[in-house]
Amino acid sequence: MKQSLFDVRCEWGHHGVAKLRDECDVLIIVDVLSFSTCVSIACAKGVKVYPCALDSDSATELAKENNARLAVKRSQWQPDSDQVCLSPLSMQNLSSGENIVLPSPNGATLSLMAGNTPVLAGCLRNARTVAAAAMHLGSTIGVIPTGERWEDDSLRPAWEDLVGAGAIINELDGERSPEAAVAEMAYLSVVGEVGQRMHNTVSGRELVQRGFEEDVLMACEENVDAVAPKLVQGSYQAIRQSRF
Repeated sequence: MKQSLFDVRCEWGHHGVAKLRDECDVLIIVDVLSFSTCVSIACAKGVKVYPCALDSDSATELAKENNARLAVKRSQWQPDSDQVCLSPLSMQNLSSGENIVLPSPNGATLSLMAGNTPVLAGCLRNARTVAAAAMHLGSTIGVIPTGERWEDDSLRPAWEDLVGAGAIINELDGERSPEAAVAEMAYLSVVGEVGQRMHNTVSGRELVQRGFEEDVLMACEENVDAVAPKLVQGSYQAIRQSRF
């Protein structure tokens, strides 16, 4: 069955992209911890971000082709270096005009599945601007919370992505599908408490225990990046509100 009766639709993960990419005018990929948050911060600095699946050979080749810096694994990141990784904190020292290749199993992989459908990267930091950009691109909007992966590689729905999707949906016009309405209600139920709740999620606790509490804090900031990262010729690039 399809959500074709509704303007605003919401489906999870890989199957969600496969289901909605041919039904919607635009897709919004929501991977709050941490792909979409990294993309938002980087694009706000004028950086192009090339999403890439987790394949070292293809990632290395993509970086060479685009004169781009290849992100390292989070576990390999040295805070005092010029490396970048799937840590929002690592995006802080980027400069306008740089290119980076950012592999990830969820946000990056799903971004590349959309085919010819326009794609935006959404999170709490850019929810309002991404929603405005999506409405400029079309009237039928698919919001994709990416979730995480279980050990058998099946989808693990993630609180942070549900709430991030809901924050974006809350800014959209149009009739919501029941699935989209649930995400919106999840966000509205925690307004003013997002930071506290995020720290207590499975994903949030994992990052804090690994020493990445700052990443969680940065991911919780709402509407601080006035850009909508749009996938253009293989890279996410900033669209600023003045352009739509």
